[in-house]
Amino acid sequence: MSKVPLWQWSAVKIASATKDGSLTAIEATEAAITRMQEVNPNLNAVVESLADAARAEAEALDAKEGPKGPLHGVPVTIKINVDQKGHATSNGVAAFKDMIAHDDAPVVRNLKAAGAIVIGRTNTPEFSFRADTDNPLYGRTHNPWGRHVSAGGSSGGAGSAVMAGIGALAHGNDIGGSLRFPASANGAVTVKPGLGRVPAFNPSQKAERGLLAQSMSVQGLITRTAGDLHLSMPALIAADPRDPFHVPMPWRRDPLKDPIRVAVSREDFGFGVHSDVATALDKAASALSDAGYSVEAVDPPLARETGEVGYRALLGEVNALIGPDIHQYGSTELNTIFEEYYRQFPPYEGTELLTMLAQRTHYARKWSLFLEDYPLVLTPFMLKPFFSPGRDAEGSAGVQDALGGAHWSFIMNFLGLPAGNLPTHIAKLPNGTQPIGVQIAGRRWREDLIVDAMQAIEETIAPACETLWADFP
Repeated sequence: MSKVPLWQWSAVKIASATKDGSLTAIEATEAAITRMQEVNPNLNAVVESLADAARAEAEALDAKEGPKGPLHGVPVTIKINVDQKGHATSNGVAAFKDMIAHDDAPVVRNLKAAGAIVIGRTNTPEFSFRADTDNPLYGRTHNPWGRHVSAGGSSGGAGSAVMAGIGALAHGNDIGGSLRFPASANGAVTVKPGLGRVPAFNPSQKAERGLLAQSMSVQGLITRTAGDLHLSMPALIAADPRDPFHVPMPWRRDPLKDPIRVAVSREDFGFGVHSDVATALDKAASALSDAGYSVEAVDPPLARETGEVGYRALLGEVNALIGPDIHQYGSTELNTIFEEYYRQFPPYEGTELLTMLAQRTHYARKWSLFLEDYPLVLTPFMLKPFFSPGRDAEGSAGVQDALGGAHWSFIMNFLGLPAGNLPTHIAKLPNGTQPIGVQIAGRRWREDLIVDAMQAIEETIAPACETLWADFP
């Protein structure tokens, strides 16, 4: 048995040990629960502990005979904006605290079917529509690197939990960056799946989501290493008939001819690139080059325009369809933030919104042609180091720091393209130490290529969790 504490084990290591019998599911689960009890009071990442139910599920798994699933005994958390039978899908909104789900969402069902053990539910901002995680119902989630840096959002609870060792996997979702913001903030690893890759549906929903939300929002996982994504994502993408637009395609597809070309863009959209972000990008490019990738400085087409149009279109749909709910049930702070969103990214309305939705295909086609030549695109994620807690509530400058320089995030959601995020640099800043993440986008349906590239980078650059646990045990 390894001398490394069980809560630090990767999902790959846990699954391997539970399958060969050297570790029981209850041992893995108990270690994660103990870690949760130790560190969560200081983080507020998990807002609903499922410790007792998790122990019972783990004991049942240990007693079960027959084949073991790919995630047998792996502790996982679920974000509170997704249905889990018997639990509230509050989405961080006090008015929704008693909206108890009557069935599991596909992602929850798929994780359980693969043998994962759900140990808790993680925090999100109100309506899951901020890049920072705080709400009147459960309060603020803190970053394990310290309170000088936000835990990100909207899957901030997930990112904080997994990096603190509260489970080896953390479920999250992403409509404009909600997997990648927390990964970048906390030093975690994720891949935002492409459109249709992971089945999605909340049985408790009262109405269907807008077409653009359906096209941009995806379910995924936040992990500590790229290898854990290769292990877990095949289970997450299992088909579910409740999502009629799910694409039943295998995780792995045919390998590309070497060397795979990678376009590296330093486009800053007029905001400038911070020196530590530039360092993170350079480190990632160098690691890929050392691994045999052909890395070239090339800018993708229409990047700034794509990001701006995508976010303004999304806000147009949000304002029309859920704006009244946000106004009625959201806090004063959230409504003030939305007013600034609308000022900086004026929502499209009426015919103009329909025109820009149609224009989405134009941008997607341009990128599709570009990705024929460059199957992967390496970019910054945030153009500055991650912001401080509550920064997006500090008026115009705050929203600009949180979202203004995040075009590289919005682009991928609007186009429905997969995009990964991983830390490649630890910055020693005046206000404290924090990880800096970069983004790797790729061809449609080729999340596997992105995760391969992130694994290649990890051969040179150690996962950020190693630094975190050494400095902040």
